[in-house]
Amino acid sequence: MNAIELRATICLAGVFAARLLGLFMIYPIFAHYARALPGASPQMIGLALGAYGLTQALLQVPLGMLSDRFGRKTVISIGLTVFGLGSVVAALATTIEGVLLGRVLQGAGAVGSSILAMVADLTRDEVRTRAMAVVGATIGVSFSLAVLVGPPIAAVAGLAGIFWIIAGLAVAGIAITLGLVPTPTRSPARGPAWSSFLSVLGDGELLRLDLAVFTLHAVLTASFLVVPAVLSQALGLDNASQWKFYLPMLVAAMALMVPAIIVAETRGRMKEGFIAAIATIAVSLILLATLGAGALATTVALTAFFTAFNVMEAMLPSLVTKFAPADAKGAATGVYSTAQFFGIFAGGAGGGAMLAAGGATGVLAFAVALTFIWLAVALTMRRPAPRPTAAPIR
Repeated sequence: MNAIELRATICLAGVFAARLLGLFMIYPIFAHYARALPGASPQMIGLALGAYGLTQALLQVPLGMLSDRFGRKTVISIGLTVFGLGSVVAALATTIEGVLLGRVLQGAGAVGSSILAMVADLTRDEVRTRAMAVVGATIGVSFSLAVLVGPPIAAVAGLAGIFWIIAGLAVAGIAITLGLVPTPTRSPARGPAWSSFLSVLGDGELLRLDLAVFTLHAVLTASFLVVPAVLSQALGLDNASQWKFYLPMLVAAMALMVPAIIVAETRGRMKEGFIAAIATIAVSLILLATLGAGALATTVALTAFFTAFNVMEAMLPSLVTKFAPADAKGAATGVYSTAQFFGIFAGGAGGGAMLAAGGATGVLAFAVALTFIWLAVALTMRRPAPRPTAAPIR
């Protein structure tokens, strides 16, 4: 990457990380602290936690298309403002219904698709996967950091304190977007927004990638219904101590991801790398399901799983922007992001049903079945053809 591409990638990854860090900090502490709010019940707590994902899924496409028409920076800044306002509403809430409203507003700031489209705008085709790898890696880094800092911050500042920090991170994201991210000189698309949306829905290659991100996050969500119990049994780590496993494991997985991405990109083996990552996920889940909770098997299986997960997080956004029409990248990444959030919902709901019916083995069998369906569809994908897409920037 040249200097401007590197700057754009790092800054946009920072915006992505600012959102994710705050959101991930909620997960390990929300249920505990929300119980003290008036009106709280298990159903309302679950609804308040999941409401963010629902509005995210519903608004990724509209905001992605708006970014095609009116510019990425405008939409990202407005989305982060809404996200920050939702955080303030949740911080000031004194009932579970108030927190629910705040979470709905947070999700309405659905700018993930616009950020990914802007990464594509500001990078050349031959380096885009590396740029997307940096952005994708923020998921693992943000998750690890959030698990480390969320509980101690909540112990001092409570649930409201976490939401105030999220609001501050939203302001930081706006400052980075407006002050540090380069601006593409290509004019936003002026054609009808729905025509770009329909063209995306009619593209078989893009639909395969939408299925891929749906399945990837459904499998991730379902698997994590049982992974904490597996770690407790195999390594003797309680929930409060499992970050000691996750942190070095995620670092190792990201390190292993780098050569896989370089080989796939520089040798024109994106399809082979894509299929190999899916197969690795399937094998790792089978290992977890069939070899019991031995320490070595668990460590190898989860390291392989997260290595493949990180490879897919890097490849998928890049492939979407390779296959998407130049004037419909926002629409394409909007559909992609919507599929991702619906995958999280489906993985939680389906995995929960399987956990009740068949225990941990049932959940892992469900995840393996989804992965094999995904693999069968991926085998039919077209090999992406390189094309010059150097982005003029100022």
